[in-house]
Amino acid sequence: MEVESFVSRTLELLREEREAEIEETRLWQENVSLKDLQHKGICLLKLKVDSQRTSLYGRLLVVFGPRKHLTANILPSNSFGPGDIVGLYDSQGCGPSAQLGTGVVTQATQVSISVAFEAQDDFSIEEDALYNLMKLANNVTYERQKRALNSLNGYSAGPAFNLINVLLGHSEPGTLSQSNSLDFFNTGLNEIQREAVAFALAQRELAIIHGPPGTGKTTTVVEVILQAVNQGLKVLCCAPSNVAVDNLVDCLARNKAKLLRLGHPARLQQSIQKHSLDALLAHSDNTNIIADIRKDIDQAFVKMKKSHDKGGRSHLKAEVKELRRELKKREENAISQILKGVDIILATNTGASDDGPLKLLPKDHFDLVVIDECAQALESSCWISLLKARKCILAGDHKQLPPTIKSHTAAAKGLSLSLMERLIQRYGQTVVRMLSVQYRMNSSIMEWASQEMYGGKLTASVSVEKHLLRDLPGVGSTEDTEIPLLLIDTAGCGLLEMEASDEQSKGNQGEADIVALHIKALTEAGVKAKDIAVIAPYNLQVDLLRQQLSLKHPELEIKSVDGFQGREKEAVVLSLVRSNRKGEVGFLAEDRRLNVAVTRARRHLTVVCDSQTIQHHKFLKSLLDHISEHGEVRTAFQYLEDAVPLNYTHEPSQQSSKSKPKPSSTREKAKKKTEHKQASEKKGAEAQRRPTPAYPAMKDGEALGLTAEGMEGEKKNNREELKEQLLQFLKDPERTVLHFPSSLNSHSRMLVHEISEDMGLQHESVGEGKNRRITVSKLAEEKKEGIPDGPSQSTTLTDSTGQPVQSASPTAPTGHPDRPAFSADPTEQQSKAESPRDSDQLDLKKLHLERMQREQAKRNLKAQSSSAQSKTAPAQASKTSKKSKGKGSSTAVSFESVLAATVDDDFDMLINAAVKADSVCAFTKCKASVLTLGQLCSFCNRRYCLSHHIPEGHGCGDLAKAHAKMERSKDAAIHRNSGKKPMDPNKKAHLQRKLDTKLKDMASQRKTKPKAE
Repeated sequence: MEVESFVSRTLELLREEREAEIEETRLWQENVSLKDLQHKGICLLKLKVDSQRTSLYGRLLVVFGPRKHLTANILPSNSFGPGDIVGLYDSQGCGPSAQLGTGVVTQATQVSISVAFEAQDDFSIEEDALYNLMKLANNVTYERQKRALNSLNGYSAGPAFNLINVLLGHSEPGTLSQSNSLDFFNTGLNEIQREAVAFALAQRELAIIHGPPGTGKTTTVVEVILQAVNQGLKVLCCAPSNVAVDNLVDCLARNKAKLLRLGHPARLQQSIQKHSLDALLAHSDNTNIIADIRKDIDQAFVKMKKSHDKGGRSHLKAEVKELRRELKKREENAISQILKGVDIILATNTGASDDGPLKLLPKDHFDLVVIDECAQALESSCWISLLKARKCILAGDHKQLPPTIKSHTAAAKGLSLSLMERLIQRYGQTVVRMLSVQYRMNSSIMEWASQEMYGGKLTASVSVEKHLLRDLPGVGSTEDTEIPLLLIDTAGCGLLEMEASDEQSKGNQGEADIVALHIKALTEAGVKAKDIAVIAPYNLQVDLLRQQLSLKHPELEIKSVDGFQGREKEAVVLSLVRSNRKGEVGFLAEDRRLNVAVTRARRHLTVVCDSQTIQHHKFLKSLLDHISEHGEVRTAFQYLEDAVPLNYTHEPSQQSSKSKPKPSSTREKAKKKTEHKQASEKKGAEAQRRPTPAYPAMKDGEALGLTAEGMEGEKKNNREELKEQLLQFLKDPERTVLHFPSSLNSHSRMLVHEISEDMGLQHESVGEGKNRRITVSKLAEEKKEGIPDGPSQSTTLTDSTGQPVQSASPTAPTGHPDRPAFSADPTEQQSKAESPRDSDQLDLKKLHLERMQREQAKRNLKAQSSSAQSKTAPAQASKTSKKSKGKGSSTAVSFESVLAATVDDDFDMLINAAVKADSVCAFTKCKASVLTLGQLCSFCNRRYCLSHHIPEGHGCGDLAKAHAKMERSKDAAIHRNSGKKPMDPNKKAHLQRKLDTKLKDMASQRKTKPKAE
């Protein structure tokens, strides 16, 4: 591309970005209240001063913290970080008139933020006052990028002439004719890293080192810099952030390299400040001379104030002017000597501009420019340093987060395309060496990122391939510390997302509760809180998590995805937040953001999400598929006892509605069932023909263990396979018990319980942890307990007159007391299970009678085996009847006494006993009548007196709580946008300012109470 067109287009995009940033700041200050600004993370309100001291070479360092209150002593979620320029305001506002000064953030934690201010005579901080902090736009960065692009446009001769042609595509990159043999400083480099170092040094103009997460990119870049210095080259090393530059300084300083770190001392880490220009100047040989000149200038000013002679004052002014000229010359000489005396100079991309100390160096001083984390930087910022050398080496990962851009229009036009990504698209692998061996993640965590983002080229080092949390010192072996991947699925649990007032940030309290419980499990197992990171994509969710966890675990890091780039933790818990009926995932759809979040974990990754919502995005679905295959899947019901089952379907898209036509007839459904059954049998036959069994050998009567898949289609397949096993079990008359193996995961166990309940089978789960297993049995086992075998499969019930009432099968499985008997025909049962409309037309009264008859049939058979009880029962029933007649309607006849009656009892007496039992309060030991004043409980269908009718009072409190939560979830989902129309933001901001003004006036009128003498 032509230089002029490239520069003009880039300048236009930068101008759009700058205008968008200014407009956003203006709109925030004019139309958004201070509280909303704090929710956006760009403002912190009513901070108190924790401490202040003089530090950082004469600068005032002030530590701000939140006010003490009852809930939590932590700062709201914010985007403040080291190096940010902030404005200091009084507690009444953040307008230009209320600004007290500007400073630079030196450190930001969850409980405090440190800011360095330039020492001034009229600037002071009161210890007992409250202050506001707000991030400010940095105009210096824009001006420096603009100046560098203009210099590129007029660049005609200089060291970077050939490099410019290569970077703009006018000429092809070349290699050096001679390559020296290398004696590596770091002997621990692997072969791929060594080859990347040799390749970077052998290139003539351009080399790119692509370093995916954990592959040792920084280690490789440091080796390249040391080898270049060993060859006698002067190196300028840059990065887009102060944190990245300080990381390089720390690594190079360990190798005793002669280096200098440019930049404001307040932006540097404390361990790095000794390498800054201010620190080196303070220890240089010219320090004493410069101090003497400054002292002479101060004395000259004192004499000028005391002198009344006009001629003497003129002489002193000339002396001060000369002293200042001498001071400037001395300082520049001292700085120049320091700059020329080091081999490596490090600065941020914009800190390497010509309006700083580097203007004192000749134009051809540097031989090599290294830009680390190049994929995160705007290309225009890279040109500031690229014009200073004949060769550049770029390092980074363009598969992680791109540069942050405010203007969506400028980003769409190409401003978000980094220099590194553009050059890879232009030259391909001819200028790139990718590091493929990673030293961070367990192979199960790494494999997903490798396949989805890096073409399957990543491999895990043997040192980290199988490491788990249980391998850490002091960590016990539990079901959480023994697995590298865990998916906690909230689908169908009613844990829907919530929105903030600005309708941008989102949160999910249910997911926050689950994260808290999982963090508790990890810490109780011995994992240290400082080794765990909690990541959420939204500031509102970060706030919810901090409020719930920061007090219990102060060392636990809870941040957004952007705040964790370049970091790593032993365990990472990722809350994806989104859970809605439409299947909207928002900016979670940005692939590189999810890649960053997942690859922060070393030994353990937990993802908490709603699979029904997340699976609507292909890339997010691939992560859930991977965890389902290589990790463990749990449901939120295992963590939250009060979670409400919520069966909902997302609104189908046009594409899905077209691709999935509805079956037109029952015949087609039956055909599909037959095809699925044949496919299952064929699949089972193929599995038997394999030389190596896919599953461990099972004992007789033991079911095949199936792995639950996290996604909807695979869940259906898993459910069908489990259902098929249970149907085969029912068909086999020889088998009465079916044992499922302990290898069955929690999701499959839940499906077995559901299907068994639907089929009316007895199902029991025994054991704990990995030894937990399910046993399913038929009720035909009751024959062993006294039910006689005979030619007939039914038992006839008779009333008091001896007439048959109803026939019921004693061998029919009940499963649930309120369910109809399960048909032995699997085809009939399957059709019933798949026809929910038929269940709506069932006669509930008939079902109740059948249930009572089955119960009485059991009692009848038990009575026959115990003749003693058969003789004494009528007498006891008669005695009970007499007592009830004597005491009247107030006598309490319990349901247990009714159920204890035998077949010899009079049928009318049985009915009378049931009626009387229904006439008194169902609460234990309560004899109050409920005929006139009583309340029917909608959960247990029993009548209670006014003293016990409240669900919490008679034992239905949990059901009432779950019902209320379900109704609330439904109302929140169905009527989310109903109610009052949201207030106009301008009007809201106006009212907020009016309220703040009124409160300020009332505060000023408040008088101090006189102290009692």
